[in-house]
Amino acid sequence: MSGTTSYLAEGPRVGLRHFTREDGAEFTARARESTALHRPWLFPPTTPAAYASYAGQLIDDPAKAGFLVCEKDGDGAEGAGRIAGFININNIVGGAFLCGALGYGAFAHAAGRGLMSEGLGLVVGYAFGPLGLHRLEINVQPDNAASIALARRRGFRLEGFSPAFLHIDGAWRDHERWALTADMVRT
Repeated sequence: MSGTTSYLAEGPRVGLRHFTREDGAEFTARARESTALHRPWLFPPTTPAAYASYAGQLIDDPAKAGFLVCEKDGDGAEGAGRIAGFININNIVGGAFLCGALGYGAFAHAAGRGLMSEGLGLVVGYAFGPLGLHRLEINVQPDNAASIALARRRGFRLEGFSPAFLHIDGAWRDHERWALTADMVRT
């Protein structure tokens, strides 16, 4: 996207926007470039058909909210607006729960630069603000040090351990449960 992008929220280096169906080519190219970074924890779509299904769910399902973390400034031909990563709020539940489960991934060119930390802070603000949620959860495989570091850096607290919690890459995987509530970020 160009420098005329309208963001839902902005930080010093990144802007946050919703997925669109038109993001497929860039998203899948970045996912293919990032396979070594993502495996064995994450399997984002790498084909146009897989992206269409994935993005369609994030766009059309009210129990999900998908966000692209985009660089506000860029180097070379790619320029501003390139996708650095993604953060999704899944399983959004209203009523007395007001909770959602986060899933996220950085793309290889953006990993280790603090862009996802900034982006996650924007998503937390959006979730506890316009979305009106009270609680966000992150479920992370214990060996995924980078994902755990991101959760910790953004103030999520470790709440427990769930054996055989999610089916990923052909097996039921153990996960640590991290959470943040709206009152934990208010000062």
